[in-house]
Amino acid sequence: MIYGSLVALVTPMDRAGDVDQAALERLVEFHIKNNTDAIVAVGTTGESATLDVEEHCDVVSRVVKLVNGRIPVIAGTGANATREAITLTARSAELGVDACLLVTPYYNKPGQEGLYQHYKAIAEAVDIPQILYNVPGRTACDMADETSLRLAEIPNIVGLKDATGDLERAAWLIANRPDDFALYSGDDATAMDFVLAGGDGVISVTANITPSSMHEMIQAARNNDRELAVTLNQPLTGLHRDLFVEANPIPVKWAVQEMGLIAAGIRLPLTELASENHQLVRAAMVKAGAL
Repeated sequence: MIYGSLVALVTPMDRAGDVDQAALERLVEFHIKNNTDAIVAVGTTGESATLDVEEHCDVVSRVVKLVNGRIPVIAGTGANATREAITLTARSAELGVDACLLVTPYYNKPGQEGLYQHYKAIAEAVDIPQILYNVPGRTACDMADETSLRLAEIPNIVGLKDATGDLERAAWLIANRPDDFALYSGDDATAMDFVLAGGDGVISVTANITPSSMHEMIQAARNNDRELAVTLNQPLTGLHRDLFVEANPIPVKWAVQEMGLIAAGIRLPLTELASENHQLVRAAMVKAGAL
């Protein structure tokens, strides 16, 4: 089981929108140096929706090689077509990732049985640890907690990223999950409370900016040290909020650019952070000690 602060890594691009390989290496080394516990490559924060299959697999391959076994690598391999998700998951398994993260199908709006059969088919097709990802605010598809636990009975479905931000749902999942089924927050603003309640970690956008601080805060929460966790989380609250002032990953890519780690580059239909939001995000970065 993978624990701690897992970064939902941005995919660096140049102004033409092409993947920036040199910047990708800088990002990987930055996260390893600053105690990120695992890297999620080409998840939804990594603009998976706008990378084609070859680009997607190339970024995953590069991250695996750059990490070179120092921390776990999880590939984002979800899709709204089950066959495409199987292809991405199989390719990522061949490339040597430690696990795959699969977002619920977006736009299709499958029912609960459709979700179960979707994930069951992927798990049966590819023998690699797989983490479910429920983010109804982005997909218009909400996987019921009962469906998640039904899927947890499948041996290589090993966890869930819950981005609902609903701590009552999280508490129910924590109380009813199998012992070997990991639960990760996908909502930075509630991640501390999620882990204090018994969750295993966070798959984080904020960790792109303050990886060491997120690692320390989540570690304190996992140790059930509420006082320390609250103290460590307080300077990060602005980032948790303001990195979502526009659609993710627009603000976080601008912030990583401000840190000098990547160039300005994002793919349409997303555009760069609006100038009126620059000071808001910069102020949150200063408060968090990132600038």
